Parts: sequence; C-alpha cells; structure tokens
Amino acid sequence: MEHIYKHKKKIIYLGILPAFLLYLGFVIIPIFISARYSLVEWNGFSPPSFVGLENYAEMFGNNIFWRSLKNNMVVVLASVLGQVPIGFLLALLVNQKIKGRHFFRTIIFMPVVISAVIISLVWSMVYNYNFGLLNNILSFVGLESWVQNWLSNPDIAMFSVAAVIIWQFVGLYFIIFLAALQTVPDEILEAAKIDGAQGWKRTLYITIPLVKDSILAAIVLCISGSLKTFALIYVMTNGGPSHATEVMAIHMYDNTFNGMKFGYGSAVSIFIVVFGIVLVTIVRKLFAKFEN
Repeated sequence: MEHIYKHKKKIIYLGILPAFLLYLGFVIIPIFISARYSLVEWNGFSPPSFVGLENYAEMFGNNIFWRSLKNNMVVVLASVLGQVPIGFLLALLVNQKIKGRHFFRTIIFMPVVISAVIISLVWSMVYNYNFGLLNNILSFVGLESWVQNWLSNPDIAMFSVAAVIIWQFVGLYFIIFLAALQTVPDEILEAAKIDGAQGWKRTLYITIPLVKDSILAAIVLCISGSLKTFALIYVMTNGGPSHATEVMAIHMYDNTFNGMKFGYGSAVSIFIVVFGIVLVTIVRKLFAKFEN
C-alpha cells in the first residue's frame, strides 16, 4: 500500500513539474532579475552602474508615481467591491433552475475571453462625447446635463475606466463562484430550508460559509489582476488626461521604454510585487480573523 502511495506521489510531482518550470522561468526568475536591475542605473545600451536604493528614492519622491498608486487602488477597490459581489450574485441567480441558464453562463463569461484591445476600442466609442452610445442615451432620456467627456475629464476618467474593468472580468468570478456553489450539498440546503432558513438567511449563514475558500481565492485573484492592469487603460487613455488614469504598470512601462530608465522601471515593478503580497497577506489575515 505504501509503495502504491509513493508511486502516485511521483506521478503527481511529474505532472506538476512542467507547470512549475514554466512558472519558475517566466515569473520567479524575472522577479529576481528585476530586483537586481532596480539597484542600477541603466538605459539599455551603456553598461549599468550600481546606484543602490536611488531608484526607489526617486520613485517615492515622484508625484506621478503616487498618483499612479492612487489610481491602482481605485482599480483594486472597484474590482474587489464590484467584480466579486456582482459575480457572486449572478452565480446565485444562474445556479437556480431557471430557463436559459446555459445561455446566461456564456453571455456573462464572454467579455473575459474577448481581447482587451477590442474591449478598449469598443468602450472608447461608447464613451465618445460626440457620437458615443452613452451620451446619446442620456440625451434621449432627457439627461443632457449628464453628457460629458467621460475619458477626457480628469475627475471622472478613472472611474469610467474602472467601470469597464468591472464589466470585463466579472464573468471570471461568476464562473469561480458558480463552480463553488455547485459543490454545496443539496441535503444541507434542504435541511436549512426545513429549519426555516429562507432566501438571504440561507445564503448568508449556509452558502457563504461553505464557499468562503472560493471567495478568498477570488479576492486574491482580483487584487493581483488589478495591480497588473495595463492593456485596457493603455489603449483607452494611455494614462491620460494629465496622468488621471495612469496606473503603476503604465508608469513602469513609460519610464522603462519611453524614458529608457530600466533601473527605475525595475524598481516600480518590484514595488508592485511587494505591494501585492502585502495586500494579499492583509486579506488572508482578515479572513482568518473572521473565521475565528
């Protein structure tokens, strides 16, 4: 019996090995390389010169960096407070025995698999001041005072982009929660129903505790994905107007490839990794405290 167990473990390790090697080569090793480059000044051509923590000092003294961090937090909060609850509510609805639920699954998940560039171009046209769908609808229903430049107004541009990000990825968390809900035993739900737990009470006290691990996983994915947001914002606004929608990934890209400051860009990338780890650790501790 022990021999069979050891043999199965070897098979499992062999199955994991290709994915681990890819993760090591494309994620872990590049992080260490970026950490090394963050300590040097390098324009990509001349030999790098060691500057210690000067890149980090420059980063923390850069007002645009702090603006990008603030914008990133808007994306994180919008994603966690938007994508996760909406995805969970949609999963609760579609998990019921309703007509056309397979069709709704496809429609809700479809934005996730569409190219970020296509989504950016479509929503840029929706937000267009002159012929955009949103302004036309507002004008049609008599709300002309609400018509505005949604992507050119620094006060609302970030929120306009955040709304698109929520729409794009809500389907991912919908699928995660739908799969989790389908693992909840019907016997437990029936027993709760007999005991008088109906509607939201049953969801709050029975369903949510049973799928809390999936909720935690969704929040962790949401945070990490939000901190890496790049393509959609880059195509829609390129970080403008006046850095109003610039997030840390765009700030890193602009300084690395346009400013030829590879050391500074590497410092920003390391900060993104560390900041993401800190946020995820806080969320995990809060969940652990909630469970206790």
